[in-house]
Amino acid sequence: CLQSGAGPGPQPVLLECAPGPGILTRTLLNAGVRVVALENNSAFLPNLQSLENSLDGQLKVIYGDFFRLDPLVTGTVKPPAMHSDKLFETIGVEAVPWSADVPVRVFGIIPQKKERIILWRLLFALYECSSIYKYGRAELNIFVSEKEYKVLTGKAGDARAYQALSILWQVGCEIQLLHMEPWSSFLTNLKNRGLAVPKSMWLPNDHLCLVRLTPRQNLFAGGLKPTNSSTFIFMVKQCLGKPTSRLTDRLNSWSLDSDGKLLRELEIPKNAATRNLYPEDYRRLFEALQNSNMFTETWFHDEVLDSIRNIN
Repeated sequence: CLQSGAGPGPQPVLLECAPGPGILTRTLLNAGVRVVALENNSAFLPNLQSLENSLDGQLKVIYGDFFRLDPLVTGTVKPPAMHSDKLFETIGVEAVPWSADVPVRVFGIIPQKKERIILWRLLFALYECSSIYKYGRAELNIFVSEKEYKVLTGKAGDARAYQALSILWQVGCEIQLLHMEPWSSFLTNLKNRGLAVPKSMWLPNDHLCLVRLTPRQNLFAGGLKPTNSSTFIFMVKQCLGKPTSRLTDRLNSWSLDSDGKLLRELEIPKNAATRNLYPEDYRRLFEALQNSNMFTETWFHDEVLDSIRNIN
């Protein structure tokens, strides 16, 4: 399933995160896939390197941690943390235009203790075209908890699942569920990988879900750009901070659209609650604000920076 959707020409590199003993690695290799194994546990490296040496360039093993790429530190980074520039140079992947095919596919399991933080960091990287997204529309094939999958695919109006994260990932990516696996299948590997079955009071969480996140080719085709995307993220987060509030009240609190003209032009009901707007409504609203003479980003600046700093 990791090869489905591939176009003509050379297949993208498949970056496997934390392959461990290499069971899936061997399956991928037997299917003819070119694999880069990014392993963060030095105990697994000898066997993986032995497998690498037995092949003719189909497998490359690197000591590193995908979920610790591009740490916000200055100076030398100590492995397994690493910079994406160094990783992509090592694996021989060059940057391609956003409109091009997927240059690399990532496969891995997000550590559960930091699952929400990692999803936010990846989201900022996507919208800012930084880290792995400097090289194009990198595709993620990742196992997430069922409760986070429900959030990623949450529908407008859902009081529990529909969150800022839902809107931003749905605007940014095509989201496809590839597989659901009971937590019991992973119990023997939980301690080694920092996994634990997370409790959830409001959403189902009986499975790990393999989800494909493919960045949309038209993500930056309109008024949304990498240069203003942090403002868009902040706007959505603020609107969903109180999901039962009315959108018009939020805009008025920012001294925007006090007469409701903008909402009428966008055909958004004046009394619409912020959680009842579809993801595309938020994109249309942001782009309309960008094009209006009532909106400047300067008054957002400090709050946007604080929001980014808290996420990182």
